[in-house]
Amino acid sequence: MNLERYTRIQEVLKARQPDLTVCLEEVHKPNNVSAVIRTADAIGLHKIHAVWPNKQMRTLAHTSAGARNWVEVDTHDSIQDAIKALKAQNMQVLVTNLSEKAIDFREIDYTKPTAIIVGSEKVGISKQALELADQDIVIPMVGMVQSLNVSVASALILYEAQRQRQAAGMYQQEKSPLPEETIHRILFERGHPVLAKVAKRKKLPYPPLDDEGQIVADESWWKAMQSK
Repeated sequence: MNLERYTRIQEVLKARQPDLTVCLEEVHKPNNVSAVIRTADAIGLHKIHAVWPNKQMRTLAHTSAGARNWVEVDTHDSIQDAIKALKAQNMQVLVTNLSEKAIDFREIDYTKPTAIIVGSEKVGISKQALELADQDIVIPMVGMVQSLNVSVASALILYEAQRQRQAAGMYQQEKSPLPEETIHRILFERGHPVLAKVAKRKKLPYPPLDDEGQIVADESWWKAMQSK
């Protein structure tokens, strides 16, 4: 890994927002999943959540490999499980839903820990999600169509969250808010992808990296890596 890439990854990790996320409720079209993940990376999300019953993991196989490498995806079997996990992190849970109690998405304070649930292309937000969420939000529209593509809606809301957080100085951090072990894992896997795959297959720990991103490992680690 060259020094420029090592420095770039560190700068990206400093801007990560682990307390801001999106939850895809049975969003099944790969192009939509891919678009949401790309936007999530651009906004600085560390992780998104997805509800895919019946092990619909094939959706991930068709998403953008580049963005997928930088945004983690936690999957859940049900929306109840997903919301329970989000609320355990003290997140306010928002759902995109046109209802009498819904408010303009720009009126939300996104500097608070926040999770945004977007529904499937076919049926939208489920009844269970509506019952468990803290607030309905809407994107105002004045045309005949009263809904947006799920990836477009996600992008609009996330960029409003970014605007608020940028103004609050939440992107100008001297140190990444991610745990040290997570930072090291990402630096190693993205900086030395081939060696990371071998180490993972052999169940070897990732050794330290020096100030230029180069591996600092003893002879026994290298021998273990080279053994058949």
